[in-house]
Amino acid sequence: MAKKLQGKTIAILATDGVEQVELTQPRDALKDAGADVVLVSLKSGKIQCVHHDEKGDPFAVDKTVDTVSAEDYDALVLPGGVFNPDALRMNEDAVQFVRDFFKKHKPVGAICHGPWLLVEADVARHRTVTSWPSVKTDLINAGAKWVDEECVCDEGLVTSRNPDDLPAFCDKIVEEFAEGLHVGQTT
Repeated sequence: MAKKLQGKTIAILATDGVEQVELTQPRDALKDAGADVVLVSLKSGKIQCVHHDEKGDPFAVDKTVDTVSAEDYDALVLPGGVFNPDALRMNEDAVQFVRDFFKKHKPVGAICHGPWLLVEADVARHRTVTSWPSVKTDLINAGAKWVDEECVCDEGLVTSRNPDDLPAFCDKIVEEFAEGLHVGQTT
């Protein structure tokens, strides 16, 4: 059977404090579907993952956000964890990297606290999304319609609430990234 994402390169944007399972499960699902997955971060070397409030494993960074372009990737994944997206949204290169995926109409997946980056990049307006409950008000204030659902897809933007939603999230990002539906385009 042909791999759905063969020939596609997917970026995962994360930094210290990323929820480990929200990095590893999407990465593994994308790789299993044939994609080349690149871990992009604020710094070179390794980032420190977490398991909620416990220390997780370190992961090697492939590229730093100041050296990449959305043009080089077919899609983007934004994992959560509280500290990860909070640090990323304070970095203009990271915010611009996210914004550029939307400008180029490329699919994006964001889970848990990851949608904070959608708020900071000003790309949540008029979209139906979900997230970790504490991010709900930020998304609504940014003009999004927030719903409490396992997985939501709005024109190539896939969002989920928490690690329990990872099976549905991973299936949907593989599907969306394979179909070539892009953010802002409809069938």
